[in-house]
Amino acid sequence: MSTQPQEASGTSVLDTVKLAVAALLLVAGVIAYQYYSDVSSVYRALGMIADGVAAIGLVFATEKGASFLSFFKESRMEVRRVVWPTRQEAVQATLIVVVLVFVVGIFLWMLDMMLSWLITSLLGQGA
Repeated sequence: MSTQPQEASGTSVLDTVKLAVAALLLVAGVIAYQYYSDVSSVYRALGMIADGVAAIGLVFATEKGASFLSFFKESRMEVRRVVWPTRQEAVQATLIVVVLVFVVGIFLWMLDMMLSWLITSLLGQGA
């Protein structure tokens, strides 16, 4: 038998535990925020922020979290490579789209009017 599936399942179990602990941290933070209602809101908010950061850190410590971070970094690099249009190009493209939408709208309106006239003429309901 191969030991590879056991290693994969071991990491997925550990990842599942980390995700469960992160969820429990968030739930515990919300409960603590409500339980300590007599404490200043600033301290409770800071506690929630610290709790959220700890939960996010646990999520990013999993395999899926690491792959998300990798995807995010690659996406940022890809956005830097994009050649963005100039203002003039963007305005021209927008005007072309607006004019074409207007022309197609008039065409479809005229087609609808002609088909409506044709159908009413054929059925004899117009007069």
